[in-house]
Amino acid sequence: MPGQIIAQPNPPPDPSHLPDSVKEYAVQLKTSSVLTESELRAVQKFRRAANYIATAMIFLQDNVLLERPLTFDDIKPRLLGHWGTCPGLVLVYAHLNRIIKKTDLDALLVVGPGHGAPAILASLWLEDSLSPFWERYTRDRAGLTRLITKFSSPGGFPSHINAETPGAIHEGGELGYALSVAFGAVMDNPHLVVTCIVGDGEAETGPTATAWHGYKYIDPAESGAVLPIVHVNGFKISERTVYGCMDDKELICLFSGYGYQVRIVSDLERIDQDMAASMEWALAEISRIQNAARSGNPIVKPRWPVLILRTPKGWSGPKKLHGEFIEGSFRSHQVPLPEAKTSKEELQALQDWLRSYAHYELIATKGGEGVVEGAPSKELLSIVPDKRDKKLGCRKESYAAFKPIEVPEWTRLVVQRGSQASCMKVVGTLLRDTIRANPTTFRIFSPDELVSNKLDAVFDVTGRNLQWDVASRAQGGRVIEILSEHTCQGMLQGYTLTGRTALFPSYEAFLGIVHTMMVQYSKFTKMAHETDWRHDVGSVNYLETSTWTRQEHNGFSHQNPSFIGAVLNLKSTLARVYLPPDANCFLSTVAHCLRAKNYVNLMVGSKQPTPVWLSPEEADMHCIAGASIWKFASVDEGVNPDVVLVGIGVEVTFEVIAAAALLRKLAPSLRVRVINVTDLMILGPHGSHPHALSNDDFDTLFTKDKDIIINYHGYPIEVKGLLFGRPGLKASNGRSDLDRVTIEGYREEGTTTSPFDMMLCNHTSRYHVAAAAIRAGAFFNPKVSTEAQAKSAYIMHMAAKDKEYIYAHGKDPEGTFDTPKFR
Repeated sequence: MPGQIIAQPNPPPDPSHLPDSVKEYAVQLKTSSVLTESELRAVQKFRRAANYIATAMIFLQDNVLLERPLTFDDIKPRLLGHWGTCPGLVLVYAHLNRIIKKTDLDALLVVGPGHGAPAILASLWLEDSLSPFWERYTRDRAGLTRLITKFSSPGGFPSHINAETPGAIHEGGELGYALSVAFGAVMDNPHLVVTCIVGDGEAETGPTATAWHGYKYIDPAESGAVLPIVHVNGFKISERTVYGCMDDKELICLFSGYGYQVRIVSDLERIDQDMAASMEWALAEISRIQNAARSGNPIVKPRWPVLILRTPKGWSGPKKLHGEFIEGSFRSHQVPLPEAKTSKEELQALQDWLRSYAHYELIATKGGEGVVEGAPSKELLSIVPDKRDKKLGCRKESYAAFKPIEVPEWTRLVVQRGSQASCMKVVGTLLRDTIRANPTTFRIFSPDELVSNKLDAVFDVTGRNLQWDVASRAQGGRVIEILSEHTCQGMLQGYTLTGRTALFPSYEAFLGIVHTMMVQYSKFTKMAHETDWRHDVGSVNYLETSTWTRQEHNGFSHQNPSFIGAVLNLKSTLARVYLPPDANCFLSTVAHCLRAKNYVNLMVGSKQPTPVWLSPEEADMHCIAGASIWKFASVDEGVNPDVVLVGIGVEVTFEVIAAAALLRKLAPSLRVRVINVTDLMILGPHGSHPHALSNDDFDTLFTKDKDIIINYHGYPIEVKGLLFGRPGLKASNGRSDLDRVTIEGYREEGTTTSPFDMMLCNHTSRYHVAAAAIRAGAFFNPKVSTEAQAKSAYIMHMAAKDKEYIYAHGKDPEGTFDTPKFR
């Protein structure tokens, strides 16, 4: 047929056809006698049983053991699931079981092809790793029936691996992150081997391409190992894969260049012997590398093993239908027989497919003496580990491994009120002491910006841990620096979900690179939180610095606070956004976030020196409250104001304080209340977030009727969204909701300019705040109203003159960022 796409598995590698430079890394093993006859039968039966169950999960809502001919009524109304990857996943799972039992290996499995859930769930049921967590999925007829009939249906497991899947630490909804998660999981877990299955579709993503370098950050003396298995089955949903179009020589050259030893598993006639031999070789190589490092004689640049598994797409499924290839083509990627509920031909093909596994030899259709109805045969279970905690679905690292860290007392590191300090330099001292107190349970994952972000105090006690760098290998460095936000995020996830605590500092503009990855992680933790068997995990902590307000030198490309909005959109029980206004508040906030559990914490701050407004005691109270009136900058300590000025963020709060000082001189009769908000979530309507203020507390703080001028670090629409729904924000003269609130923030205006010009460009300068305050206060104070127009015009004239000066001299006017004085 013209244009027909047909996938055939590549033949096994023949080293005689490879150049000498490639032969070195093309590992050839004798495989004939690795498995005993009983092991071989057990592995094959496990695979047949799991493939049968996986197929049934996609199609059947009744008659799950095929005890009568299939009818249309036996087929689910919606056919959901991905079959194509399942046989390969089952093959890996069966062999991991066998080698765990043989060697007592401590192992986790990370599955990149997330929609291969039928294969993983079927294997979990066979090894009895579902019922300890989900009591309805017992290893008998009732449990099997529920597993099959409820899959991808209301009340059952979804079609992709998620937090409800025992043993899972990665949600495969978005491709590209499995490998980096696996590397994060083995850090500081020296006993653990994480097998990571990378689909050849996933291998096309940028994050996966970078993550192949992850082993270069693994010190074999202090950490475990990742065994990557690249599952090359040739097709995506409707197209060939890049890896599927590469021959063995090309794949060997690629992975040899990455620094791996390569073993290709592709002999379909003897696939089980091939896979068993390959796994034993891989584990032996891992042991060799680790033993050398742990005995004080580390191998420089060790070549870790990688397996390339070639199997046909949809292997063991229907071969052809309607004159078209199914197995070995993209048509088996999802549901190979999509019309099975209405087509007699496809229904018959499904019945033939299911019967081809001879499931009646594998699963008891009837009970009897010593036989549980619906239970798997003893022979296929002979490869399953006997100890519960050794089973892939029951590893405590995946659900109950949290070790709270010791966070040093932050008040020992405070800065004197009235001085100037870089928030990040001060926070760096807290992180330094945290590393010292937690040498094996805390790491920093940073995209090569730690020194730039002025957190380099940590290098007083630790270093980086790039194992290919002679200066840092085998030094126990706690800092992972790689110029890939995706890899940092993936490692952070794996490290956190296996019980440890971490921090991700980044330039503000580029943290958005991991926006969707962070959202996928939050979905996983949301579902985990809603199970009754997953324990707490540490929070994921983002430290956002080098912000747009001080990125004038790098220009417009480095100005982007959008990650705040990404976190705001998360489930309210999971999300926290903090904008501490000074160094002491930042210390309090970071200490709190490092101790917190189960959250996504975002802290936004500055690395440049700024005033320290609050004493340690004031900072502590301010951070606990989430917002407070700053009496020192307010008229009569904020009593009976005409207008309320609010700062949210370091630099924009400085402008609010400067505006308040300016108003003391230019409009002394205007009564101003100054508020700082450090916990953004307090602004939402009561009940919308655990931190949201009650309506009475909100009115007490912001007044019931006075205009509120908000200077915000991020996009104004974010604060508008939080405030929407707050009762009482209608103005006293009948204006509509939120009309008494004016919000300025980042307007997507910037260039290579001066720091203060950034404030002017985005209408967050002291002049914009002061002019708005005068116009608003005129509604309530007759003394102000008589001069409001003239004074506000004069203030904006001052803004124009400052801008002229900046463009004439290339710098801000002298004294622009001196700490404002109040008399």
